[in-house]
Amino acid sequence: MTIQVKIGEAKARLSELLAKVEAGEEVVISRGNVPVARVIKINRRERYKDIILEMRQDSALQKTVTHHEILRWRHEGHGKEIAK
Repeated sequence: MTIQVKIGEAKARLSELLAKVEAGEEVVISRGNVPVARVIKINRRERYKDIILEMRQDSALQKTVTHHEILRWRHEGHGKEIAK
């Protein structure tokens, strides 16, 4: 079920409206008669999927590190430079 409230009413009843959202209802907040926002319950499973997708996208943009680069970093500052 969808509940529609005006901004002032939403401010005054925020805790009550959030409890209804947690119970599965949807709240539409309007300015006058024009809807401006919709409040819905966050599906935790979907949020985890979004986070994993973001991590995979970030990972795909990373340059692959070579074995040689790792060895060079490991020996950085040891006085000996590894041959390229």
